[in-house]
Amino acid sequence: MNSFSQDVREYFSLRETNRLLAEENALLRNTLEKRNEALNAFRPNHITDTTITARFDFISAKVVNNSVDRFTNFITINKGQKDGIVPGMAVISPSGIVGKVKTVSEHFSVVTSLLNIHVMVSAVMKRTGNFGTVQWDGRNQDEVQLNFVPRHVNPMKGDTIVTSGYNAIFPEGIMIGTIAEARLSDEALVHDLRVKLSQDFRKLSYVAVIKSNLKHEQDSLEQTVNVLAR
Repeated sequence: MNSFSQDVREYFSLRETNRLLAEENALLRNTLEKRNEALNAFRPNHITDTTITARFDFISAKVVNNSVDRFTNFITINKGQKDGIVPGMAVISPSGIVGKVKTVSEHFSVVTSLLNIHVMVSAVMKRTGNFGTVQWDGRNQDEVQLNFVPRHVNPMKGDTIVTSGYNAIFPEGIMIGTIAEARLSDEALVHDLRVKLSQDFRKLSYVAVIKSNLKHEQDSLEQTVNVLAR
């Protein structure tokens, strides 16, 4: 009787164990699928050339601290040196550009936010192909300025602004935002353009750090040219 009772208990225990294992497997599979979807969301969809996509690796991370109400805002993420992150790497979200890695420890990194008056990023107007530089002026957390667009250009409200690719950090075509306001005074040489950011920095949760595999090569070549030009 004791043996029979033990067998029954083991049978029901085994069934419960199998149920828990099945639930765990389903959870792990679902987590893996969501992770892959998140990583794919960070990659610029329009870039299909393997010679371009091979230039960059993407490291996903979670935002653990974020300031938006200062003139110099910073973001802390839960990945660091042990994950291959070094200062200078670009940071993006599924919605657009976020900033650049400033300093790292073994397990964490501090990112200089795009909402920082000292950050400037080369940008391009998709419709016209004209280049400029985006920079935050410390006022509206939803907008940045697009500077140095000459007066002969005809920017329009709603024009899409993306990264230009004129550096080895950010891939070309990462979303920045859309023109919210365009003004041009009679005597001005450049437009006064305000860009509504595609990423709401007050809702920033997950990001991807971009590792440029060719940055060192480009920097080295450009430095050599600069030395020779002196």
